[in-house]
Amino acid sequence: MTKINAGSLHFHELNLMIRNGDPDITIYNCNGQRYIGSGLGDKTITVFGTPGNAAGAYLDGAEIVIHGNAQDAVGDTMNDGMIIVNGSAGDALGYAMRGGRIYVKGNSGYRTGIHMKEYKGKKPVIVVGGSAGSFLGEYLAGGVIVVLGLEAEKVPVGNFCGTGMHGGKIYIRSAKEIYNLPEQVSKTRATGKDMNEISGVLKEYCSLFSLDYDSLMRDTFHVLRPNAKNPYTRLYTYN
Repeated sequence: MTKINAGSLHFHELNLMIRNGDPDITIYNCNGQRYIGSGLGDKTITVFGTPGNAAGAYLDGAEIVIHGNAQDAVGDTMNDGMIIVNGSAGDALGYAMRGGRIYVKGNSGYRTGIHMKEYKGKKPVIVVGGSAGSFLGEYLAGGVIVVLGLEAEKVPVGNFCGTGMHGGKIYIRSAKEIYNLPEQVSKTRATGKDMNEISGVLKEYCSLFSLDYDSLMRDTFHVLRPNAKNPYTRLYTYN
């Protein structure tokens, strides 16, 4: 195992050390260095501290575990692998993601899952334990986003949820009704079949963060899907 004290290392130097290190790498004192694990497919990277933007960008099978918060664009255009954030994540989490899984214990910022898509049989997954900011799933084309709203006192998503959505599904755990959704979105109460589709994901998430899976599965979830009667192109053209 390779141990790296990131300290004041430049992000370029740190990433060279990661690429040239053992398959199992632990980074201490991470202080905003960017692109950690970018494009890697054969590493397990454990990070203590706060990685900078684009941690796990273009990830292709590696596993990244972050003990702390993460900045913007975690998992940008991720193709495969897993990213676990034991804190909160910034904006554009999973931007254009097309495979793999991202699990966030806390909250995520604006535009989580924007442009996420399914690619050659791969089905990307994002699970946020807390709340997600506005424009969740903007232009979603495939994959699954789950927002659990743990400890949230109100609906755990911001404004414009699912704007331009034309594929995939968004699951929102909330006992409260969800209003003010765009015309491109259809909302229903999750059925047993819907929950079966995410049961494996939630079981893994609960195992990672020591949550009660059975209790979570009994809670109320809403499912957002594209509304075929109102295609997303109507958002910008009315001709």
